[in-house]
Amino acid sequence: MIASVIVDVASKQTNKAFDYLVPEPFKETVQAGMRVIVPFGPRKVQGFVLAIKQETDFDTSKLKEVEDIVDVKPALTSELLDLAEWLTIKTLCLQVIALKSMLPAAMRASYHKRIQLTKEATIEDLADSLKPWFSKKGYAMWEDLKKSSETLLASVQKDVKAGHLFIEPLVKSNETKKKTRVIHTTCSREELETRALEFEKRAPKQSEMLRFFKERNEPIAQARLLELTGTSQATIKSLISKGILKQSDVEEYRDPYEGREFNVSKALPLMDQQAEALKKILASVHENRHDTFLVHGITGSGKTEVYLQAIDHALKKGKEAIVLVPEISLTPQMVHRFKGRFGSNVAVLHSALSKGEKYDEWRKIRDKEVTVVVGARSAIFAPFENLGMIIIDEEHESSYKQEEAPRYHARDVAIERGRRYGCPVILGSATPSLESFARAKKGVYSLITMDRRVNDVKLPDVDIIDMRDELKNGNRSMFSKKLLDSMNDRLEKKEQIVLFLNRRGYSTFVLCRDCGYVAECPHCDISLTYHRANQTCQCHYCGYQVTKPNRCPECDSEHIRFFGSGTQKVEEELKKVLPKARVIRMDVDTTRRKGSHEKLLTSFEKGEGDILLGTQMIAKGLDFPNITLVGVLTADTMLHIPDFRASEKTFQLLTQVSGRAGRHSKPGEVVVQSYTPEHFSIQLVKEHDYLSFFQREMYFRKQGEYPPYFFVTLINVSATDLATVVSVTGKIADFLRQCLSETTVIHGPATSAIPRIKDRYRYQCMIKYKVEPQIVHVLQEILKTYQTEMSRTDLMITIDTNPYMMM
Repeated sequence: MIASVIVDVASKQTNKAFDYLVPEPFKETVQAGMRVIVPFGPRKVQGFVLAIKQETDFDTSKLKEVEDIVDVKPALTSELLDLAEWLTIKTLCLQVIALKSMLPAAMRASYHKRIQLTKEATIEDLADSLKPWFSKKGYAMWEDLKKSSETLLASVQKDVKAGHLFIEPLVKSNETKKKTRVIHTTCSREELETRALEFEKRAPKQSEMLRFFKERNEPIAQARLLELTGTSQATIKSLISKGILKQSDVEEYRDPYEGREFNVSKALPLMDQQAEALKKILASVHENRHDTFLVHGITGSGKTEVYLQAIDHALKKGKEAIVLVPEISLTPQMVHRFKGRFGSNVAVLHSALSKGEKYDEWRKIRDKEVTVVVGARSAIFAPFENLGMIIIDEEHESSYKQEEAPRYHARDVAIERGRRYGCPVILGSATPSLESFARAKKGVYSLITMDRRVNDVKLPDVDIIDMRDELKNGNRSMFSKKLLDSMNDRLEKKEQIVLFLNRRGYSTFVLCRDCGYVAECPHCDISLTYHRANQTCQCHYCGYQVTKPNRCPECDSEHIRFFGSGTQKVEEELKKVLPKARVIRMDVDTTRRKGSHEKLLTSFEKGEGDILLGTQMIAKGLDFPNITLVGVLTADTMLHIPDFRASEKTFQLLTQVSGRAGRHSKPGEVVVQSYTPEHFSIQLVKEHDYLSFFQREMYFRKQGEYPPYFFVTLINVSATDLATVVSVTGKIADFLRQCLSETTVIHGPATSAIPRIKDRYRYQCMIKYKVEPQIVHVLQEILKTYQTEMSRTDLMITIDTNPYMMM
């Protein structure tokens, strides 16, 4: 029996399967998708079993044996193993990196394995050779048995098959399974009453506890027991020593939503457009047909209700569903809607969970205890085996693109999985990405349009304020007169306000007004941002920070000033102009601690704040009936960055944040402040006109030869030595020009938009092409050529075949 194993060694030379013999003790256990420990050169490494086979092209006498198995059940399904191979080719990454990206972080550690008796079994049921090992503690460690004798492992396997033993993996890192101490009684109700009477006078607390167990004769968590009876641990210990009570540790899942009450929701009646959308999706579900639907629904058009009802139909067919939402809109509100509809049948995966919580949620999916997973990007790899639907909400979001290897886009992975399972993929957005909308126009995706809000609620009025005029009229404040008047009006009416500024910190840069010195990061070519809370200047790229200067380090002048405004500065200004307003600030700095995101939003929902001020994280997924005013402080922050998607991102963000206002019975208003109000991406937000924006932007994309008219690949070269970077990038550009067809356009070598980050110089080449059959082969050749140099020096070459970060 031969296992084909890919080893966990991140190198081009080892990016292939190696054959290992499966020793006798593991023959009945090892399966494709499991992780194993194998000898590799002088060391032992972890690897993934890709396949089990009976033959090999090599001399079997020279094959090494699998040393140990890590998993009890396969960590990856056969479909995910195939998908990893597809991902490797698609993103030009190493196969082991693709495989590891599909597992929760806790599983990237190593394991111990504990062998325990099942509830039904006794020590007498075990093989004679195992009995001494279990008589002392009731369990044995796999590693101890293995040290003692390999034949013991074969006995373990037989008893596991017979249902007498089960193997429990214990992760060597902190990610063990969670245990809860449970107390139960060994006596009947009659015995408990007799003993309670006996203890009544000399031990009233013990008597009280026995009566508690007489009422509810079932195991209970120790902490809950102490809470309900108001007694102490001493009482429990005393009753245990008398043999009346017994304690045991039981495994339970870490539940990130423990103790939370979710209001059960029923399917709502649908409007015509919602019903039509659902009908098209369900036709695909019932015919087990793979279609990709683009649901172009304006904010508040009821897309989520369509998703919920579509999932319900898929579940009734015995299928499973994956719902992806952007990390920043994975708000408690979104989780509540899915938990309220599908209850404990939902697993949630996102970055705010601890490693242990993520591991437990993942295990629920793998062990088929849930059929719906709601999560951010990586949830696309949920180990389901009977997928009936994949939904990507806010499909235009750039957070669906992974920026380190494997550099995949969740949308591409979703469509590939949908194709394999013959199930629909639903992409939803009020402002679809140009690539998706262009595909829908061409008929590659099926377009579903929902251009009316639920109950025909009117879209908010949008006012665009030219801040240059405000300046001319003597208003030097960061709030225009119109926005200030509107905020005062809402505060009087006891309505709520959302203020959006896509910049954290206090001010964007620190400048000396005498000599022009700007405080810059010594490790990156970028200015430092001033954070007032801890009086430091910080680099948002490498984390470098320094105490704010009081005098100019260049000319010793006192005229150091802070320019630009971040959320901290806006909060301070609000306290001056609206002293009675209660402001809740949400940005990376205020939501670092676990649960703080939810705490701030709940507080705002309860009406404990009048103004919610924040960065991108407040632009999506919020649905509060009392928000009637949205203010965008500077609409231009994203418009002038060197990225061909700048206009698209600006339009999408402004449309999303505008959609937070007037979603219920009260009419909404949006005030957008800008220094370039004439730009079409800002003007068309006023009309809520996506189609006109699409046409205008497509014209510019065609002129500039950018997606969706052309495919783009970005090659980034970085190292601490500038000469090496320039030389290597030049050679790569020459090689590309020699090997690729004449219709392919190659830009570069050129310095990156930020020439240096963390003391590493950065250069890049950009390839634009419509049809280029050689592209994958040529890019792989580049990586192969520089593999040795990259392993010996600090040279790094990254290739992104669908870049979203142009900086």
